Amino acid sequence: MEIEAITGFDLPLLTLVPTWSKTIVLTTTTETESSPLILAGVLLSLVAVYLASKIGGEISNRFGLPPVLGELVGGVVIGVSALDILVFPEGGGDSSSSLIMTLLQTTAGLEPSAVAATFKGQSEVISVLAELGVIILLFEIGLESNLKELLAVGYQAVVVAFVGVIVPFAAGTIGLMTLFHVAAIPAIFAGAALTATSIGITSKVLSELGKLTSTEGQIILGAAVIDDVLGIIVLAVVASLAKTGEVDVSNVIYLIISATSFLLGAILLGKVFNKSFVAISERLKTRGRLTIPAFIFAFLLSYLAAAIHLEAILGAFAAGLVLDETDEREELEHQVRPIADLFVPIFFVSVGAKTDLSVLNPFEPSNREGLIIASFLMAIAIVGKLVTGLAVFGKPQINRLAIGVGMIPRGEVGLVFAGVGSASGALSKPLEAAIIVMVILTTFLAPPLLRVVFPSNPLDEEISSLKTPPDPATKTFGTKIE
Repeated sequence: MEIEAITGFDLPLLTLVPTWSKTIVLTTTTETESSPLILAGVLLSLVAVYLASKIGGEISNRFGLPPVLGELVGGVVIGVSALDILVFPEGGGDSSSSLIMTLLQTTAGLEPSAVAATFKGQSEVISVLAELGVIILLFEIGLESNLKELLAVGYQAVVVAFVGVIVPFAAGTIGLMTLFHVAAIPAIFAGAALTATSIGITSKVLSELGKLTSTEGQIILGAAVIDDVLGIIVLAVVASLAKTGEVDVSNVIYLIISATSFLLGAILLGKVFNKSFVAISERLKTRGRLTIPAFIFAFLLSYLAAAIHLEAILGAFAAGLVLDETDEREELEHQVRPIADLFVPIFFVSVGAKTDLSVLNPFEPSNREGLIIASFLMAIAIVGKLVTGLAVFGKPQINRLAIGVGMIPRGEVGLVFAGVGSASGALSKPLEAAIIVMVILTTFLAPPLLRVVFPSNPLDEEISSLKTPPDPATKTFGTKIE
């Protein structure tokens, strides 16, 4: 995951556009010597990604676990923690440890002088594809969600999100300062990392379990979106605090206003855009009459979100929610699914590949302090999100435990916090390792726990198995005849 500088902030935050521009500059400056082999490296990386995701997903499915967990584990196996097939500079790998670079040197005649540039280019392209994968995932999740149902639980989601930010932040920060005598700014950074929620991982698991449109699923999804917005604001605050020792109030106000305006504006835009989208698609007669306009809209909203210093995935999710209200939703969802199948695994495998499990080795003396702090952070990370279920009111029959578990995974969002904290120099090595351990364990713990707290309904599975995808020609649903 690329961390790039954004104008207006003293420390780097996650953005998408600079990553694209940086990749373009890289391929231009190295075109004469390594561009063809950058493409070769990308192709080999995709082979490894798809093999890892498919094998991991199938094994996970055989054990009754969400396939996304298998994709994450598959990424760990081929990544810096094990086989070193797919490694990234930000994950602690380098060109000398990459088996793909070794293979290119052996089979494609890659010159030693061009290895570093080729490795950098290949890593950046895969990182961009991974970012594109999570954007497409959130667009697909938005299509599968119901805007009316999401708005119906909106106030519940807001309460859950605020509890899920305030409790772990306060408990983590105060606990580190009082129990471990960590200085204020590093403690605040670690507390901020505890507030994150990975909407990508949680929403994917809920979709696989068929619980995305349940009341619990909608509350989790809405809270995760709000959590993402709050997380950006918290990150901006602690980043400015680490740099100057003061909070830049103007940046905080700007982020609050821009985030609120963007989400409300996207929802209101849907009222106008829905009819226009259907009218445009009906006039088009060539292939992609639905998917191309839909992705133009999704990518445009993603860009607008990134341009105002929000997460691009928020724009994609908003686009999916808007198009969910159109008459073409079923057919569009059917056509987007294979595109998601192609790009989304790149994201999950990359998250796993960048995860360095060596920080969990207790026999390494330098890891022990970090592991002790990590144990504390893990306890806060789990309890601090489980209590969010207790914040739901007015719904006595709701599965509160499922809501709390759904908020646990930190995933890529937690890695962003760790990356910014590391770049600022505010985190010590033990504390940085502790945050990474917390992110790793919560990411891997949540999917199987969601399976436990959301027991499968045999009747729902039987009905689901009888459904066939809509026929693009007739736009109808049918049933399988065995």
